[in-house]
Amino acid sequence: MNPSVLVRLLPLLGLGVWSPQLFGQAAPATELTSAVVPSNETPAQHDARMKWWREARFGMFIHWGIYSVPAGVHKGKEMGARIGEWIQQEMKIPVAEYAEYAQQFNPVKFDADAWVRLAKEAGMKYIVITSKHHDGFAMFHSDASNYNVFDATPFKRDPLKELAAACQRHGIKLGFYYSQAQDWHQPGGAARGGHWDPAQDGDMTEYLKKIAVPQVKEILTKYGPIAILWWDTPEGMTRERADLLAPLIKLQPGLITNNRLGGGYMGDTETPENRVPATGYSRDWELCMTMNDTWGFKSYDHNWKSGEQLIRQVVDTASKGGNLLLNVGPTSLGEIPPPSVERLKLIGAWMQKNSESVYGTTASPFKRLTWGRAAQKPDKLYLNVFYWPKDGALVVPMRSGAKKAYLLGQPDRPLRFAASPAGLKIDVPAVAPDPVSTVIVLEGVGKVDPLPPPPIGAETDGKIILEADSADLYGRGLRIEGNTRLNLTDWRNLDAYPQWEAQLDRPGRYDVTALCFVPDGQNGSAYTVNVGARTLNATTATTSGDFRVVPLGRVQIDHAGPATITVKATHIAGQELMRLRTLTLTPAAQ
Repeated sequence: MNPSVLVRLLPLLGLGVWSPQLFGQAAPATELTSAVVPSNETPAQHDARMKWWREARFGMFIHWGIYSVPAGVHKGKEMGARIGEWIQQEMKIPVAEYAEYAQQFNPVKFDADAWVRLAKEAGMKYIVITSKHHDGFAMFHSDASNYNVFDATPFKRDPLKELAAACQRHGIKLGFYYSQAQDWHQPGGAARGGHWDPAQDGDMTEYLKKIAVPQVKEILTKYGPIAILWWDTPEGMTRERADLLAPLIKLQPGLITNNRLGGGYMGDTETPENRVPATGYSRDWELCMTMNDTWGFKSYDHNWKSGEQLIRQVVDTASKGGNLLLNVGPTSLGEIPPPSVERLKLIGAWMQKNSESVYGTTASPFKRLTWGRAAQKPDKLYLNVFYWPKDGALVVPMRSGAKKAYLLGQPDRPLRFAASPAGLKIDVPAVAPDPVSTVIVLEGVGKVDPLPPPPIGAETDGKIILEADSADLYGRGLRIEGNTRLNLTDWRNLDAYPQWEAQLDRPGRYDVTALCFVPDGQNGSAYTVNVGARTLNATTATTSGDFRVVPLGRVQIDHAGPATITVKATHIAGQELMRLRTLTLTPAAQ
């Protein structure tokens, strides 16, 4: 990878568990560009090492620790909206006081075999579990510290050993998450925002030598084949500190690592959180995502994503060439919450019929599809149709052709198709066979030649309607949500914006309106609407609990033709700018 690409990627690498600020004392960008892991690996050897991972496309993340005992509530007080495994830091619980939760941790209902079977039934090919999170508690029998699940709890078992054995039995790859820098228990461990208890003070390098290095050796040598080592939050990780840990990777041949060790080590994968990058990444990447709003179990977080959303998330991630690592947060008794189990079974039922369109695929050749997502295999296209065409014709924007089209699983019942100016037009059934995502296969496609997305033209009345799902999205976090009525959401960052390419058929004045939702208490944000060279300035005001049409002003367009249209935040007063469904340009009376 070009070093400048790495520097540009660094600000994009996480929103919740990790953020760029966590580099702490890491080397400046000019040093980071040269601080790449030395390797004698050839490109062919690298591809061979990554082969299983690229084919897998779907895995299970497990956040489990003694934070599942308070489950977001300490001394009768809820920790608020923060993620459950951060309760010690969020509520500034002293080290000795938090450690008492270990005595209450007795997951007698833990069944490693059941967890692995559930992952396999969902269509997942690998598992990554927290061997030690930021609270410093080791979820394995560690000789480096007795602050671990075997020595400090009534459980007296090593769940990682049991999970490793179950993964071996069921043919699932196993990976370990390890918080190498943040450790809120051991003296010298890093803590975002600084220490809050004198017991945490100490030398970070000594902490790494006495705790982190020995424990990473343990998890890489005591549990059989380990496929992935998932570092997290490189707070304070200088190059010299990272150098203490990096050589341990050699203990497991074929080990895949992520980009969160710190000190400039790139690892093998990029790791966005809870969002699909608009165009993926230029190298291997893995989206980690929660089913609700937390990673570690939190008793009062009931904001669950639907099964439909999660199935489409699997498809969307694969369509951009990435893997989805979907999280579960087990309880202190060792049970995966029923809502998670229910959703995993729904995903599994869909995957049982349609996994061919996910496993082993590469990214879509199309920049944007309004009806769903696409992925490729040699000489094949898989079309996952979320929004079924009402006129019985699915248009695939490609100049090239195909030899055969059919619904996945029905190759003996070909669908008719023909070339058209808009692309390959496929005759499809009147009703979608699967309302969540129906898969159509195109065979004999060769090298797909996609058509450029056409500019958005005017309706018969002259209006130009810019829908959320027709925008190209840039920056951090901004994404599309909803089912048939889609809108932009998670507009929390000033670098995030939608962009449309439109065709203005007539010069003159246009009134600009937004169909948007601004919750109570979120008004007062400022943003601009740019139509070609013209700019409107606007401020958000509450829309009283629903989507409303909001007038934004009038622009003068001097010449007909193509125009780039953007909406950019200049100040976000609340949690997000707004939720935008459509932007409309209406010709004004001349």
